[in-house]
Amino acid sequence: MRYLSENYLSESRDRNGEVVHMSLHYPETFNWAYDVVDDIATTEPDRPAMVWCNPEGEEHRFTFGEIKTWSDKCANFLVSQGIRKGDAVLVILRRHYQFWIVAVALHKIGALLVPATFMLREHDLEYRLQAAGIKAVVCTDAGPIADVVDAVAPNCPELEKRILVAAGGAGLAVGGEDFDPAFHRALSGPEHICELTCDRPGWVDFNAGVRAASDFWGRIPTIVREPLIMYFSSGTSGNPKMVLHDHTYALAHTITAKHWHNVVGDNGLHFTIADTGWGKAVWGKFYGAWTMESCVLTYDFDRFHADEILSLIDRYGVTTLCCPPTMYRLMMQADMSKHSLGSLVYSTTAGEALNPDLYDFWKRTTGLTIFEGFGQTETPLTIANLNGSHPKPGSMGKIVPLYDIRILRDDGSECEDGETGEICIRYDPEHKPEGIMMEYYRNPEKTAEAIHDGWYHTGDTAWRDEDDYLWYVGRNDDVIKSSGYRIGPTEIESVLLQHEAVRECAVTGVPDPVRGKAVKATIVLQEGFVGTPELTKELQTYVKRETAPYKYPRIIDYVDELPKTVNGKIRRVAIRLADEAAAAHERDKRDGLI
Repeated sequence: MRYLSENYLSESRDRNGEVVHMSLHYPETFNWAYDVVDDIATTEPDRPAMVWCNPEGEEHRFTFGEIKTWSDKCANFLVSQGIRKGDAVLVILRRHYQFWIVAVALHKIGALLVPATFMLREHDLEYRLQAAGIKAVVCTDAGPIADVVDAVAPNCPELEKRILVAAGGAGLAVGGEDFDPAFHRALSGPEHICELTCDRPGWVDFNAGVRAASDFWGRIPTIVREPLIMYFSSGTSGNPKMVLHDHTYALAHTITAKHWHNVVGDNGLHFTIADTGWGKAVWGKFYGAWTMESCVLTYDFDRFHADEILSLIDRYGVTTLCCPPTMYRLMMQADMSKHSLGSLVYSTTAGEALNPDLYDFWKRTTGLTIFEGFGQTETPLTIANLNGSHPKPGSMGKIVPLYDIRILRDDGSECEDGETGEICIRYDPEHKPEGIMMEYYRNPEKTAEAIHDGWYHTGDTAWRDEDDYLWYVGRNDDVIKSSGYRIGPTEIESVLLQHEAVRECAVTGVPDPVRGKAVKATIVLQEGFVGTPELTKELQTYVKRETAPYKYPRIIDYVDELPKTVNGKIRRVAIRLADEAAAAHERDKRDGLI
């Protein structure tokens, strides 16, 4: 083991074992693909890099040597298709192992990796292709997303290449009526990597092209402050913003892996449950873990099933786990007694607030603490319960000491303990903090709204307690302003989730002529409970008793399921937009417009 992370990350701890100082070190020519992945591959080619599997029973174990070989072949193939340094390439590959090969290859070329979810529809995809000036799409043949690309391609003149990846099962061929045993083949050895071929008019076959390409690749010079990766980050209105990161973003995730996920290089297997279209995938099973020389588990599934995931932990001996609270909560609904989870030594979560009841359940069931963390598409890990810390249930932890972070009022002054304000990160454009976004690509106005007066304004609100722990309140858009009070949804959700009738919930604000906004709870009930007026009254009384009475939900709506992202994060914005549309419809009806 090279202990590569020590070349780039320095840290020190206090007498209690908590990290109090961090700094990153790197040359101007640093490129993560060459200086981390290829470095490991050259010195320890047989070191495990990834265990990949899917519900159809396919499995492959990649070493760092194999990742280098296949990414070199991929780089040669992509260059043969006209991809050059600086070109933007949209990558829609679900959880296929080809994502890792493509991502490393694009970094080697110096092209811009632009991951995207397979759930995009025509309007979403057309905007992305046009706004980012996408030159090529590398896309899965699983599901309808290639059809979506074909539908919008004529409207995207900068799109020159469509490259199709034959995916195999991708979790879509288990037990369904369309299951075809000939559609996938066991990946039992190196000879089967990128073996499946495809033939679609207007598209280039990725697997065939990569297999035929040379495995000799010479280093292309890059600079650490050049663009590396770009994500689309949706807001509550308007088109998604394009979040551009340089090469320090990859390196900053060393902290994510070492000090939060607690991965280890030898005999460690880390499992982050995230689709590659979302930033959390590179947080958990790419940059940081591989800089720590650790192996990652990737499960190429279509739908989340708690028993499946728990079985994987046992089968492969997962040592460290990260998934959003919603997925932990679904595990809580499963029969945990069927799974030993004996290999698991560390658990983390991010993406939404961790409710104390879930924290307590996991501790009681597994003996493990869930260490919460916080970051954004625009940042790496910035606030967290790092290893060696002592989490407070419900708190997202303390400031990661690589950054200068303050809780600020609207006027830019710093909040007192217990006072809610915006999380802001010190940002000097001349010495940009490592891992924080470069800009919103091609959008100087939005960039200036977020980065000004020496700070990056995250748009997220929190308060700090007397021990320097931060407590998440919500997005600026999520905070409910009612009768002069600022009410954070997560606190009410945490209370409701402790009631035996509530399985899942989301708290939002709805327009109210007297209060400005009224608190609404949208609730999924546990089996055996019915959303009666009596239960509504009971839940309202329960919230009044457990927290400040003015925070209780005046409106409770019972639903079968909550709107969520592909990674299981509850989308409060979808509920708000539906409520606003319904309110507008009622106004128009009242005014005789419809």
